[in-house]
Order: sequence, then structure tokens, then C-alpha cells
Amino acid sequence: MDDTGPSASPGRASSEAGLRIGQLSRRVGVSPDVLRAWERRYGVLRPQRSRSGQRLYTSSDETRVRQMLGHIERGYSPAVAARLAAREGPASAATAPAADVAPTADLSALAAELRTALLGLDEARAEDVIDRLLASYALDTVLREAILPFLHDLGDLWSRGAITVGQEHFATAVITGRLHALARGWDAGVGPRAVVACPSHERHDLGLLCFALALRNRGWRVWYLGADTPAAAIDGVATQLEADLVVVSAVRAEPLVDAATDLAEIAGRRRMCLGGRGASPALAARIGAQALPEDPIAAADLVSAARNA
Repeated sequence: MDDTGPSASPGRASSEAGLRIGQLSRRVGVSPDVLRAWERRYGVLRPQRSRSGQRLYTSSDETRVRQMLGHIERGYSPAVAARLAAREGPASAATAPAADVAPTADLSALAAELRTALLGLDEARAEDVIDRLLASYALDTVLREAILPFLHDLGDLWSRGAITVGQEHFATAVITGRLHALARGWDAGVGPRAVVACPSHERHDLGLLCFALALRNRGWRVWYLGADTPAAAIDGVATQLEADLVVVSAVRAEPLVDAATDLAEIAGRRRMCLGGRGASPALAARIGAQALPEDPIAAADLVSAARNA
């Protein structure tokens, strides 16, 4: 699909085709850049052309975008959400039936196959298994039942010398790349704003990435700063965005302790949570933050429940 996207012939735009992309963006709460990306990658938007060649969007385009957003909120990847939205008619926007997804495969079998592929350095097979997982299950389920248990086992295998450094790095790189791909456009929408990061000298961010994806699926807009982020940088982004929440995560206590004074200053101005194995309740209390469960999905549930209370 080229950059112009699918369109009717010039001069054939119906009277319904009257929205410019900026107008559509304001209606659905998705930025024009994200809408254009969805149009190019997934064909969700099907603009028509005015007599002057201007791209105009219809109420059907708006419906498909809203359907896609609904599926993303239920945990589907953007690619799967777009495919579901393309299959649905306007009347089905509120129902979003999961039956339209590919037939459900056995979760435990897929998780085992993913493990075999990653430890066997078979990237193509691993990507295929992840595709099948996301097509059959909500993202929360994929994270909780397949990705997170594997990552836990991976760390244990590496610490016991049961796998090589190369295997550990390969598996981590494949999963990290795929999760980052799912995160595209996660600042879109109209929900509360969250800035998430690991502090300086903390380079393990996969747990934080899983948390951020789960938080996005609960309606939050997420700005992901990733590993090894100085407290001043976290504060700067949170201030610029007027963020509703700052989440800082570490697998070791030391990076959080080292940044405690700076983090306490941020916590004095806005809501802050600490996550990861390094975030003890005592340290969180010292900083003036809320300690989150180690499970990223449970942590996202807790953050969202507190927001809605």
C-alpha cells in the first residue's frame, strides 16, 4: 500500500465523505500521525478524493477507528485489532466479538513452542508463535501466561549456567523488539498520562515494558522512556506533559536508592509509583511513592483501580 492509501476515483466522493484528517483526529482522540500510520499499515482508513484531490474521510472510517481502539483496549495488538475492525460492519462496533479472531490455539502448547524457538535461536519460528498467541488471546493473557513466565525462567536458567549468554541475549532481544512494536501509538487517545522509566544505571526494562503495555490496555496514554533514565529527564518529561502518573522501576534496589532524593522531589509534585523487585514498601514510603506488585499485570490493575476510585 502506498502513502496515499486506498481511495475512490477523483470526483466520486460521496456526500458522506467530508472529514479532513485533523477533524477525524479530534473526533476519535488519535493523532493524525497515528491515523496515517494505521492507514498505511492496516488499511483501516479508506479515504475518498474530493474534486480537488483532497483526502476526505467518512463516518465508516470513523467507525472502523473506534472499533480498532476498542479491540486494542481489550488487549489485541494493533494488527489484529485492525483486522477485526475491517471484518465488522457498522452495527457491530459495540459488540467486538472475540469469535472473529483466528481459532484459539492451546495456550500452554504455544508457550512451550515459544520457549523452544527462543532457546533454539529460531527467530522466524518465535515470531510466528507470538503472532499466533496475539491472534488467539488478549495481550494481558499473552504477557501473563507466556511472556512473563518465560522471562522468569530465562533469568533462572542463565543464573544456573543452563543456557549461554548468547541464548539469553537473543531471547531478550526478540521479545523486546516485539513488545516495542506493540507499543506504537500508545500515547494516542484521551486517557490519563503516564510517564514510565527505569532510573540511571538500571538497564533491565522488560518488566517495565510489560507493565506499560498493560497500562495502555487500561485506557492510559503512555510515554515510555525506557532503561537508564536520569531523574532529571523523567521530571522534565512529566512536567512538560503535566503527567498524571510517574512510574519508576528497577530490578535492583541500588539505582532507586541512588536516585531517592531526586525521585522524592518528583513525588512531591505528582503521583509516583515504584515497581520491580528493587522497590520495597519501605523505600517507596521514604520517597513518597506507592509500591507496586512485582507482577506487571497486577501492578497495572492496581494503578488503574486507584485512578478510578
